[in-house]
Amino acid sequence: MKKGYDRARRHTRAVGRLVARTDAMATAQATKNNITLKGSTAIVTEFFGYAVNSILYQRGIYPPESFERKNKYGLGMLVTTDEQLKAYLVNVLQQINDWMLQKTLQKLVLVVTAVGSHEVLERWVFDIVQEDANVDERGDAVGEKSDKEIQTEISAIIRQITASVTFLPLLEEQCTFDLLVYTNDDAEVPVQWEESDARYIADNAEQVKLRSFSTSVHKVEGLVSYKASED
Repeated sequence: MKKGYDRARRHTRAVGRLVARTDAMATAQATKNNITLKGSTAIVTEFFGYAVNSILYQRGIYPPESFERKNKYGLGMLVTTDEQLKAYLVNVLQQINDWMLQKTLQKLVLVVTAVGSHEVLERWVFDIVQEDANVDERGDAVGEKSDKEIQTEISAIIRQITASVTFLPLLEEQCTFDLLVYTNDDAEVPVQWEESDARYIADNAEQVKLRSFSTSVHKVEGLVSYKASED
């Protein structure tokens, strides 16, 4: 939702409410040069899934033995084998997919919080921008960009996430995470989602801008904010 980006929507992760959806997520409808809104949405949603998994692994939120390797974007990607986490991510990504098709999604934020102190230590922000794509006879957005170009741009962001351990402070206490989603005010919100504050870092925050990628229908711009060490 809007309101100066001060509030977001958060999917609850209570046990018993993590029911995996059986309907398949939209598949990319892309040719070498043309991509539809549905195809672009599928590409962005899939990226979010791999990006979240990569952050959770690189930042040690879940134990390394609970991940398995898959090849994607020309890289060896690590994805969770934790069934509860997988179910949670399926629900969130399916809803993100739906909101993107409705053109109501603004951003996705992954918040890393210390379990004991509840202090916000990191915010991984992915802004979604609607690009000025052409419109076909049915009124659907159609962009032009090769799959190779898109995959190369996504690969560069994933490499940055992987390299984040070189500049982010060590997380010295046990941490958990939440996914916050910002939508337009008129977005339809399922009952599993609740209002949340923005979960900003309270003080001594620094930030690093990540690379962006574009499908020619959507542009995703990344940024990580973190609590800097106090010297």
